Amino acid sequence: MLRDIGFLGLGTVGRHMAANLTKGNYRLTVYDSDPGVVAELVKLGASGAATPKEAAKGKDIVIVIRPEKERLRPDIYGPDGIFAGIDPGTILVDMGTHSLESTMEMAEEATKHRVMFLDAPVWGTKEHAANGLVTILAGGDATLVGRCRELFSYFGLNIIHVGGIGDATRMKFVVNLVQAELMQALAEGIVFGEKMGFSVDRILEVLDSGGVASPLFHSKGRTIARGDFTRNLALKYVHEQLELVMEAAGKMNLELPGAETACKLYEQADKDGRGEEDFSAVVKVLRK
Repeated sequence: MLRDIGFLGLGTVGRHMAANLTKGNYRLTVYDSDPGVVAELVKLGASGAATPKEAAKGKDIVIVIRPEKERLRPDIYGPDGIFAGIDPGTILVDMGTHSLESTMEMAEEATKHRVMFLDAPVWGTKEHAANGLVTILAGGDATLVGRCRELFSYFGLNIIHVGGIGDATRMKFVVNLVQAELMQALAEGIVFGEKMGFSVDRILEVLDSGGVASPLFHSKGRTIARGDFTRNLALKYVHEQLELVMEAAGKMNLELPGAETACKLYEQADKDGRGEEDFSAVVKVLRK
C-alpha cells in the first residue's frame, strides 16, 4: 500500500491536489519555495519539508508538479534535490507539463537511482483541482499506474493510461493545443459578435444551443461576460505550453497554422501583463 507521500509544487493546481490527499489515510509531506502555502497544507494535516531532498526521503511515492520554466534544476538534481533523497524502489510521478526532453531526462535519472517512474501530466484548472476533478494522462508501466489509481482518485476524476513514458507528455501537447485554440475561437466570436451589437450573454445563449456547445465555452464565456479574469488556469502557462507544442511540431517538420496564430495571441497577452490572469484574458487583446 502507498501510504507515505512526498509532494513538491504547491502552485495554483498543486496546492489543491495536495489538500485533497490530506482527506485520505496518507502521511503527506509537502515542499514548495513559498513557505506560506506550505503552512496552509500543514494546517490541513500535512508535514512540511525544508528541502526537496527531505520531502522525497523515505517515501512510497513522490509527486512533483511544476511547469517547464519554473522547474528549478537544483530542486531535482542538486545536492538538496529530489534525487539526492529518494530511495530505490520509490515511485516518482512527474505531473507537470514539460518538454519531452525534460520528461525523458527525469525518467533516465530515475532509472539510474532504481526509482520507478510515471510520466503523468495533469489536465485541469484550479476549480477542477479543488473539486478532485483533474484528468491524469499516465505514461509508463500499466501495473504501476494501477498501483497508483486509488491515490490518484483523491484529486483525479479521469485516469487515462495512454502508453509508455513520454506518451503522456506527447498527449498533453495535443490537449494544450486544442484547449488554447478553443479559447481563441471563443474570444474571437465574442469580440466579433460584440462589434455587431450583440451582448456576450446572447452570443453564449446561441452557442450553447447548437453543435459547437462545449463546457469550456460555457464556463469561460460566463466569466468573460462578468468581466472576471481571476486566475484559474494562468495565461502565462498556456503561452508556455503552446511554445512547447510549436517546438515539438517544428522537430517533426509539421505546420500548425492555427497553433502558430494562437501562440502569437497569447504571447501578446503575456507582454501586455496578463500572464497572471486567467487564460480567458486573451479576449482583452482582441478588444483593443
